[in-house]
Amino acid sequence: MSDDARFEDGAERPLNLGAMDAEDLQVISSLVQDAVFPITEMTWRAAERRFGLLLNRFRWEDAGQGRHSPERVQAVLAVDNVLKVASQGIDRTDPDMILSVLSIIFEAGEDGAGHVLVTLAGDGAIRLEAEALDVTLKDVTRPYRATSGKVPTHKD
Repeated sequence: MSDDARFEDGAERPLNLGAMDAEDLQVISSLVQDAVFPITEMTWRAAERRFGLLLNRFRWEDAGQGRHSPERVQAVLAVDNVLKVASQGIDRTDPDMILSVLSIIFEAGEDGAGHVLVTLAGDGAIRLEAEALDVTLKDVTRPYRATSGKVPTHKD
């Protein structure tokens, strides 16, 4: 016989998600929409074939937004099996540049390979050539009050 679910069992926990197909990546994309990061927190380790971003992610999944102010959390977005990295619309010479994620999609190629495309606000983009789709999103800090105190909005 199983016990009934308790309210405490539904407590919010840090995210630790993986995507191995385009459908899973849509979930991660929705969770990192409006995440911001300094350009200095973008890393490609070619020998490990790993690309990573340390994001300040808005907590879209936060069911308690009505009880407290909007929150962000630092999270690592890692893409494995990366063969090549390219970008456009990003001034890499400006160490103070702050970038904002709009979406992440997978453009499938042959035999499971393809490109992970990270679209940024302001017409910037990061394109990762990947041998296979393998993306993880992991929260690495406790949530903190969003500096703006507001939920991000988008103009139509």
